[in-house]
Amino acid sequence: MFEYTITFSKRKTLAIHITKDAAVEVRAPLKMPPSEIEAFVLRKRSWVEKAVHKVTERKENALIVSKERELELRSKAGIVIPKRVSFYADIMGVTPAAVKISRAKTRWGSCSGKNSLNFSWRLMLCDIDVIDYVVVHECAHIKQHNHSKRFWKVVSDVLSDYPERRNRLNKMQRSFSYE
Repeated sequence: MFEYTITFSKRKTLAIHITKDAAVEVRAPLKMPPSEIEAFVLRKRSWVEKAVHKVTERKENALIVSKERELELRSKAGIVIPKRVSFYADIMGVTPAAVKISRAKTRWGSCSGKNSLNFSWRLMLCDIDVIDYVVVHECAHIKQHNHSKRFWKVVSDVLSDYPERRNRLNKMQRSFSYE
């Protein structure tokens, strides 16, 4: 079995939460009997063990980037990404309001409602064809501010192999986390 902490609160259901440090927290209603909590945890044992293993593995594979390396990659992103945006924006017939480099950890890129494009400097850890996918994806949002069929058509008109590139990006994202 494994250790876990119980947090009682004004909730109606039981829930299990795995923290980023791989600790197991059980969240329970205020008057829930301990025997019910234990039975619930036992029923969920397999899921908990897999989830803890996944978080532990992610933590072990965490990508730690020094401040110096981050500055280097941010600087590189400030050169590479605007050039890629300019190239693809011309092809796609769009005009971003701005292109900014961010420190985002969970988002590779974003497009604001005012068509300002933001890209994480962490993209510099990817292959150029994966960077291009993120650039095209965000430029496509200037035409379609959603993920409709029309949006994906805009992306596929520029990058017919976008599903493969997106899969590689997702695989990379799952393979490590950032400290």
